[in-house]
This record gives sequence, structure tokens and C-alpha cells, in this order.
Amino acid sequence: MGTLEGKVALVSGSGRGIGQEIALKLAREGAKVVVNDLDPGPAEETVSMIRRAGGQAQACSGSVTEAGFAERFVGTAVDSFGGLDIIVNNAGYTWDNVIQKMTDEQWDEILAVHLSAPFRILRAASGFIREAARAEAAQGQEVFRKVVNISSTSGVMGNAGQANYAAAKAGINGLTRALAKEWGRYKVNVNSVAFGLIKTRLTEAAADGDATLDIQGRQIKVGVNPQVLKNVESLIPIGRAGTPAEAAGAVYLFCLPESNYVSGQVLVVGGGRP
Repeated sequence: MGTLEGKVALVSGSGRGIGQEIALKLAREGAKVVVNDLDPGPAEETVSMIRRAGGQAQACSGSVTEAGFAERFVGTAVDSFGGLDIIVNNAGYTWDNVIQKMTDEQWDEILAVHLSAPFRILRAASGFIREAARAEAAQGQEVFRKVVNISSTSGVMGNAGQANYAAAKAGINGLTRALAKEWGRYKVNVNSVAFGLIKTRLTEAAADGDATLDIQGRQIKVGVNPQVLKNVESLIPIGRAGTPAEAAGAVYLFCLPESNYVSGQVLVVGGGRP
């Protein structure tokens, strides 16, 4: 049996990259996973990977910022698997600019996906969590649930050109600490993982500088200049960027029973670089 046998997990943004690795890791350890991606194809591919490996998964596609998504996401876990034990708020992307050139749309959209959407998902889960915790307490049981919010070193230290993203990720750390205090009585551990440089399609070197990501009809520029990427990696004590699998491993640490007395923390995962 895996360490998460019988647990039910929500992982937003898990059709690709870090989110996919998180979903696969939790599934390998026995969790039943609700997989989300903006597009149905990647979500279904992750579900297929889990099922081919003998795990259980269900897709819930769509934008985490859509009205009613949070309730649908939580409902998929409860209706498909009968419960909810782990919530990983991972979905997101960057839309960078210096502040004098940043539009209201850039500001609003990044805060919506990285801060407002996790808030709504957690709010939607609160009813089930409260009732489940009360029932378990009445039976003399102590059952721990886990929330892992994905943050960034940009939200801890700031980063030029990312006022929107840094503000959102600092905000998710504040939400984490507040909810750890609110939900402690329900035996819910709430923590954040703040990633440094992790190699994904959003950070891979873009030689031509023209790589874009389609987000609901918007073409968002992605990728990092190869020389800039090389310079950043040279500052990491371990000597390289992290992999999505390594990022997933850090999230997994907060889902383990061994972390039952750890809550309200922000874990920086940057290869030794703060």
C-alpha cells in the first residue's frame, strides 16, 4: 500500500509540467486524483497515465477562474470518489511586464488565477471539510487533511518585471497562514511551496524569443532568454534548475502523515537559493 492509500486529491493545472508530476506522484502513492487542465486533452492524458499505472483518476477540465468552477472541482472529488483529503492549488502562468507597461488586464488576470481561484476552491471545499471533521471528531477519530498552495520565490523575494505575479504569490502565502489558523481545528494542514527555477515550458530557454502560450485566446509570451537562464542557474548552489519531478516531491512532503504537525509554513524549493 502507498503512503496515501485511500486519500482523494484535487490538483489544479495538472495536465502538464509540475502539476502533472504532482498528480502522478500522488497517484503512485495510492491517492485517487481529480486532474484539472484548461484544455480537456492534457487533462485526459494525465488521467490515462494514472489509470494505465493502475491508479484512479477523473478529469475536471476548464479554467480555474470560471464562475462555478470551484464548486464543480470539489463536487467531482466528492461525487466520483466519496471524499476529499488533499487540495493542491497549482494552476497558473506568468504574464510579465515592468509596472509602467503593465495593463489592468495583466494585473487582474494573474491575481485571478494565482490568488482568487485558490481562495474560491478552498471556500468551496470548506463545507465538506467542516462536516467531515465534525463527524470524525464525534467518533473519536483524528483525520488530517492537507492543503498545499503553490507559491514562488517571486512571492518571497520579489522579481523585476513580475509585480502582478509576485503580489499574487505573496498573497497566496498570506492566505496559507491565515487558513492554517482557521482550519487547524478541523485537523487541516495548510502549507505553501515556493518554487525557484524549475524547468517547464514556461521557463525553458527561448532562442528566438517568440514562444507563446495560448490562454483562452490570448497569446502570452513564455520562455527565458538562454543567456539569462544560464546566469540564473549559475547562482543556484546545486548548480542547475529543478525538474518537475523534484518540484512534485516537495509538494508530496506536505501530503504525508509525517507532516501532520506542520502547518502555516512556506517551503522555499530553490536548490539552495533563497
